[in-house]
Amino acid sequence: MFRRSIVLLAAVLAFSPGTAVAAANPYERGPKPTEQALLAPLGSFTYSTVVVPRSQVTGFGGGTIYYPDDTSQGTFGGVVAVPGFVSPEGAVAWLGPHMASRGFVVFTIATNSIYDQPSARGKQLLAAMDYLAQRAPDVVRKRLDPARLAVTGHSMGGGGALHATEARPGIKASVPLAPYNLDETWSTVATPTLVIGGSADGVASVDKHARPFYTSLTGARDRGLLDVAGADHMAFTKENSITGRYAAAWLKRFVDQDTRYEQFLCPATGGPGVAEYLASCPLS
Repeated sequence: MFRRSIVLLAAVLAFSPGTAVAAANPYERGPKPTEQALLAPLGSFTYSTVVVPRSQVTGFGGGTIYYPDDTSQGTFGGVVAVPGFVSPEGAVAWLGPHMASRGFVVFTIATNSIYDQPSARGKQLLAAMDYLAQRAPDVVRKRLDPARLAVTGHSMGGGGALHATEARPGIKASVPLAPYNLDETWSTVATPTLVIGGSADGVASVDKHARPFYTSLTGARDRGLLDVAGADHMAFTKENSITGRYAAAWLKRFVDQDTRYEQFLCPATGGPGVAEYLASCPLS
């Protein structure tokens, strides 16, 4: 009787909701998400930074790493961000605080040349990912899970993010911002990809860039297209609550495997500040 009771107790614990969630989401970080929290400029984690000089790296132009101060919850996923044509690192700098405060190690990088094309920017994203995982300062690497990395970028940097995900299928998530690329065919990309554009963008319009990219992502089980109402091309170089909301939810879902964020991505209904939102929505 005693042995039977132990077996029954073990069965109850194995299938209890709390145990199942913990097993299914080993990378869950941070408090229960809310709409208000996702729209805020900063999340719940304090963070620190370290500057990586150009002279200390190869394959890209150096940058800044933002990392959560917390060491009590295990390691964090990483995000590498690259700017667009003729733009400095500062064009993606807002993503550092925005994502690090939500539980990511973020590397905003400069390019070898401000004139680099999307394919070159994609290669530089990969070089920066390798630096982050293998040669970053110890204070960073002890917080980073090198198996959970994502990419993002603005304009030609967004086009570069598509190149990076095509070249390295192990990337967990990709979020091209107002992406520009003359190549419109990305059917071999399997990485969960959220393409974000702006309805007032006259440089990389949604109809000529973001939408064709989204349509071509037939190999990606999870893909989305967000058209931010009234956003021009440079709107994605600074803090934007709508862009930040969807990008953070996408990264939390696919880098952290955190299903708590599915409610903010599916069903694909859009909302205030959104001109259009489409998503494949299998997610789980």
